[in-house]
Amino acid sequence: MAELRAGLLGVGQMGRHHARVLRELPGVDLVAIADPGGDPHGVAGALDVLPDIDALIAVGIDIAVVAVPTAFHEAAALKLASAGVHTLVEKPIAHSVEAGQRMVDAFKANGLVGAVGHIERFNPALQDLRRRIEAGDLGEVYQITTRRQGPFPSRIADVGVAKDLGSHDVDLTAWVAQSPHETIFAQTMVKSGRQYEDMIIATGRLQNGVMVNHVVNWLSPMKERITIVTGERGAYIADTNSSDLTFHANGTIPTEWDYMSAFRGVSEGDATRFALSKREPLRVEHEAFRDAVLGLRTDVVTMEEGVRTLAVVEGIIQSAATGKSVSF
Repeated sequence: MAELRAGLLGVGQMGRHHARVLRELPGVDLVAIADPGGDPHGVAGALDVLPDIDALIAVGIDIAVVAVPTAFHEAAALKLASAGVHTLVEKPIAHSVEAGQRMVDAFKANGLVGAVGHIERFNPALQDLRRRIEAGDLGEVYQITTRRQGPFPSRIADVGVAKDLGSHDVDLTAWVAQSPHETIFAQTMVKSGRQYEDMIIATGRLQNGVMVNHVVNWLSPMKERITIVTGERGAYIADTNSSDLTFHANGTIPTEWDYMSAFRGVSEGDATRFALSKREPLRVEHEAFRDAVLGLRTDVVTMEEGVRTLAVVEGIIQSAATGKSVSF
């Protein structure tokens, strides 16, 4: 079978990693790169750096990755859809829900695979966590809490922390629980001097009744990427920085100190950190996209899912502005 001819739009901080993985991926041949800003990280190699999306399409490609700032996603994706090119767009899908829906409609109308780069779904810790929850290992799920904090990335200029980082947590929470958000209430702060929010605390509920809480900011000197799922039999903690998954079981030994037992719903049990095969999430994401184009599997993050995630993120911003809960 002939290799899929791939084009990459954008070779900035994230695009350079896409270039590396595309070159390593069996069944894919990276034949063209375009970036109006040139090649700041020197990843083009023998390829010419083309000036725009039109030049990229003119080379003749089967698949494309769009890794330019969010404001340019829609225009590039619509041109790729019109040209019959299957496309993976970095998250968030677009600058607005309306723009994202136009992308969904265009790829659907042309019978193409349209995917969104919510890479956390392909983190081994979260993939194993979802399998264990689906198998019933935790029993009933009560709550999912996420913390995503770290220093401000100067490369992000066109969106706030909600769309840049918060979209990860909204997507992975709904995916792990296999249920979309139903309501959200949020508070945000602007402390970095930019026009966009850089700190969020959001709480809500999924359609299946699971409570959720998201803490996201660009104002922390330490980097944290934690997902905690609490349920009937204990709690899972997934650290997607290290791709570690740990299970804290409810204890089976009764608490003999009467004062403590009166205040504790469960006792502390065994803690188990699982041994996982830790493959690079970006590579697994690209394999899923390649295989979806070939009709072999369907676990990509679809553009429809990307729009649903963006709607919740915009709900976070709306809730913070109005002081009211938002329903979906």
